[in-house]
Amino acid sequence: MTSGSPIVPEDAATPVGFARHNHAACVVDGLSAAEARCTGGGLRFTPVRRKVLEILLQEHRALGAYVILDRLREEGFGSQPPVAYRALDFLVSNGLAHRVERLNAFIACAHPGENHAPAFMICRLCESVAEAQSAPARGALGAAARATGFRIERTVVEAEGVCPTCAEKAAGDVRA
Repeated sequence: MTSGSPIVPEDAATPVGFARHNHAACVVDGLSAAEARCTGGGLRFTPVRRKVLEILLQEHRALGAYVILDRLREEGFGSQPPVAYRALDFLVSNGLAHRVERLNAFIACAHPGENHAPAFMICRLCESVAEAQSAPARGALGAAARATGFRIERTVVEAEGVCPTCAEKAAGDVRA
């Protein structure tokens, strides 16, 4: 792991989320990176925005807006849906979180501050989500786009399968 950002493996192609890491440091470092990005960009990192990001950082699974809203309510923040949606819109538009289309949910960005196209691997058993960096413009999709003169502006790459932990459990159940 690189120093100062324990959630990012040394190899940026390694998915973040399934790898074992110091999760407490992951949350602290994620919040620190967000504060620095907001300060540097002149953005307001309000208490609600900070709390929503903290909620997302606490788990490596995507959370729906209503789950986030329930947690905000438990923490004494507003209980109206716009409270959560405004904070999520801010986090997504500033590269601090992503929307996982397949789950209609949100996850903290594992590579804040980097311009990247995330690819998500979603475990169909435990719903954990790992984020990897993808380069669709360089692969087959990019070649097809170039061949037709199409300019890719945004891609959503999501794969559903079984995470290493669930696969290990399943293999253990078969042996038993």
